[in-house]
Amino acid sequence: MSLTSKLRRIALEQQGLLKTNSFGRGKKAVLRAIQQLGYVQIDTISVVARAHHHVLWSRVGNYRADFLAQLVAERELFEYWSHAAAWMPMSDYRFALPRMTQLNDSVWFASCDQKIQREVLKRIEIEGPMRARDFSDPSHRSGGWWEWKPAKQALEQLFMQGELMVSSRLGFQKVYDLPERVLPDSVDTREPDMDEYAGYLIDTNLRAHGCASLVSLTYLRKGKQLRAAVRSQLEARIETEALTSVTLANGTQLYIDPELLESRAPRSSALVRILSPFDNAVIQRQRGRELFDFDYQIECYLPASKRRFGYFCLPLMYRDRLVGRIDCKAHRAAGRLEIKSMHIEHRLDAAFATAFNRAIQSFAAFNDCAEIQFTADRSNPYLPEIQSQGN
Repeated sequence: MSLTSKLRRIALEQQGLLKTNSFGRGKKAVLRAIQQLGYVQIDTISVVARAHHHVLWSRVGNYRADFLAQLVAERELFEYWSHAAAWMPMSDYRFALPRMTQLNDSVWFASCDQKIQREVLKRIEIEGPMRARDFSDPSHRSGGWWEWKPAKQALEQLFMQGELMVSSRLGFQKVYDLPERVLPDSVDTREPDMDEYAGYLIDTNLRAHGCASLVSLTYLRKGKQLRAAVRSQLEARIETEALTSVTLANGTQLYIDPELLESRAPRSSALVRILSPFDNAVIQRQRGRELFDFDYQIECYLPASKRRFGYFCLPLMYRDRLVGRIDCKAHRAAGRLEIKSMHIEHRLDAAFATAFNRAIQSFAAFNDCAEIQFTADRSNPYLPEIQSQGN
């Protein structure tokens, strides 16, 4: 087995994707999954099930959407910004503080009014948890500062700088409250110094992916000082043999625990995963190219004329490879999952069709769809066999 193949398996094993129910089942398994991954990204797009639900369903077979809400209510998770909006383990709260501190000296919204912020904060302090819609102007007149937009901006600014937290969501609307009414007494609220923060990024990434490059460790995190601290820690850990570095054939240098590298490679089976575009395993385009030879870009943000694979193409994992992508849309009112396009980019063995059928049936049920409709390109050599075994 090549080094790259072994590292792919290690990465997918750490992600909980090589086996069914790697984290167990039920609500506690959801918490274990998020603790392992470090975060789960929150997204508003609902062409198929939203990303946070999709990511967790891919790892916890009996996943239910209310598990997330329960864990937030039990203060096991908190909502903040990782590289994007995310739910994270409450035990990691202190590592969100550097960004909060930074945003106390700047603005999330350039036009956000400090007077409105003070008034919003005062209302929540007196009246309790509130949503943005609770600040609507009751007279419905435009121009008043209680309009939704300035109040919403004030709430988000206060949230990003740590003066408010999201205590829950009603539907998909955030409910904001004071941190002292959300944080458990046991949570460490000491802000980490740069070295502690660098160590956190290294530990979190290696736990989630098994191996990491310097670029992936500081993904979407700015600052020469942080990059220098991460580099310094990597060098120190190599010096003490806590980490070793390996170089792929494409020249990428990766860092990994030497015991993990020397251990037997995880086994892979004929299992298909239909992944979210925001799945932790595929979110970094460069890592996908380097480790999986898979160049993935979500295309919903591109003009239609520039899309190659479809509006919301989902990466397909088979065994230990990312082998293609499938563009789906859940027509929930009709109970129909439409497959609009399907692109296979590797030669696959005979077990793929059966594994794909099993995966797409499960994915349809997850999206509350009883019927699967293939409108994909008929020239795909795998499609006739798959369709004959599907609905």
